[in-house]
Amino acid sequence: MYKKLYNHWLDSDVLTSAEKEELLAIKNDEKEIEYRFAKDVEFGTAGMRGLLGLGTNMLNVYTVKRATQALADYIKSLGETEMKRGVAISYDTRFNSDVFAKVSADVLSANGINAYIFDDVRPVPMLSFAVRHLNAIAGIMITASHNPKEYNGYKVYGEDGAQMSPEATAFVVDGINKIGDCLSDKILSTPNSDLITVIGKAVDDAYYNELSKLCLSPLAVEKMGKDIKLVYTPVHGSGFVPVTTMLSKLGIKATLVDEQVNKDSAFSTVKVPNPEYKETLSMGIALADKIGADVVFGTDPDCDRLGVAIRNDKGEFEALSGNDVGIMLLDYILLRLKESGKDLSNGFIVKSFVTTSMAQAVAKDYGVEVMETPVGFKFIGEKIKLFADTGKKEYLFGFEESCGYLRGTHARDKDAVVASMLFAEMVCYYQMNKISVYGRLQLLFKRYGYFLSKSVAINFSGLSAMDDMNAIVNKMKVKEIYSIGGVKVDAIRDYSSAKRADMNTKEVTSLDIPKCNCVYYELSGGGFVCLRPSGTEPKLKVYYIVKGENIENAEEIFEKVKSDFEEKLKS
Repeated sequence: MYKKLYNHWLDSDVLTSAEKEELLAIKNDEKEIEYRFAKDVEFGTAGMRGLLGLGTNMLNVYTVKRATQALADYIKSLGETEMKRGVAISYDTRFNSDVFAKVSADVLSANGINAYIFDDVRPVPMLSFAVRHLNAIAGIMITASHNPKEYNGYKVYGEDGAQMSPEATAFVVDGINKIGDCLSDKILSTPNSDLITVIGKAVDDAYYNELSKLCLSPLAVEKMGKDIKLVYTPVHGSGFVPVTTMLSKLGIKATLVDEQVNKDSAFSTVKVPNPEYKETLSMGIALADKIGADVVFGTDPDCDRLGVAIRNDKGEFEALSGNDVGIMLLDYILLRLKESGKDLSNGFIVKSFVTTSMAQAVAKDYGVEVMETPVGFKFIGEKIKLFADTGKKEYLFGFEESCGYLRGTHARDKDAVVASMLFAEMVCYYQMNKISVYGRLQLLFKRYGYFLSKSVAINFSGLSAMDDMNAIVNKMKVKEIYSIGGVKVDAIRDYSSAKRADMNTKEVTSLDIPKCNCVYYELSGGGFVCLRPSGTEPKLKVYYIVKGENIENAEEIFEKVKSDFEEKLKS
């Protein structure tokens, strides 16, 4: 079947001569043809993400057009008013991001739907903001986030600025299936220029104004901002203009890693454009050492993730985990709100269940509720919307261990621009109070215990990668495990059935959370081990949070827990 589909594409009049040459180049590579044509690239609640190239299982103009036609069919089913409200479109610096954005606008306009497309690259949070600011019915972001250069993706947002709901996603998936052939004439792509509007400065300014309202320490920034030394790298991505704009508005001049400012789709100065890794920040750290800076920021291509490195007491740079940055921002936000006299008793914060359990300890200290969601910031966006609609509780902060943070409700997705702004002003605030950010982090560890967070990714490949990963998770779910690495397991959560089994009482209770295939082991003392397949890459991820008396003790516990859990995975 896949060979027949391959030949169908090769014989099509729709493809250009260059595209046909790409397919002819693999004519003797059966495995490559199978990978590209044996299945469709999956469209889920986070949209599509895949390798760039021709084929039904790849990201290309034809799979993008088909997805956009299905989205257009969904919008048309909602009525003429929603068609007029239109769709906001943005894109990052990856290969073909601008091309995919343009063809998306063409398909929408060909279907009689207004399309609002940015005049240049913009990050995820600005797209999320634009959807709500323009009162659009949906949004499209062309990005593969922090994935390697060979990938691109297509993310769809609902009218609330959060990623598309499961119900709307199901409609679009059904529409994709009904269209079938990516080269079908059911896909309308002759643009109506009257329905395509280029957007830029006005929306940018509105976004920056909203972020400015979120500043918590204007006095400290005014006093210390001009003197702090901060290095920033956009890692060739879309964060350059918005991050430097907001820092400049604070009166903070960041020193840039010049070699990483340009829009390089190959991300040629890094192995992977993921600021979670210290290696990605290495050029920034080298520059910070050279000029005597104390903090380094790095953002990924779509600028929804912020990586941070800070100088420790020995004068060396440490790359903070996403959990550590999240905890520091959480503590800073709650501290400054409390110091301003705000009543926090009605406030809540949101985190994914794989994010550090240290958040519960910090939030409890401030009298703030913690809500947990599955992995994926769209679930945090859903919590924001739920309580914004009811007015019963106030959202204060949301974060994920994968370097994603959001303060404010201007957007409903991760925002590395506002996170950069807040971390920078936090540096000013602590320096004004004669303490380093590293010193504050150590104080938090002393107060709440040393929570060490690490994750391990097991790589898979091939068409069966997702099935293989799920099979391992399914095998682990049926095992009764009472300890890992000498640490007692208090309970096991099976998120596929939304059940929690207490290992002491054997009592099974329900979890009020959307289901996903994941197993989670609650460790005595506050840590956990969690096993889940990645939703965006062929990787089986193991998340470890262990609590120790200090870093040495925590590292010792971690090594024992990791070693034992890996043995359990094999057995």
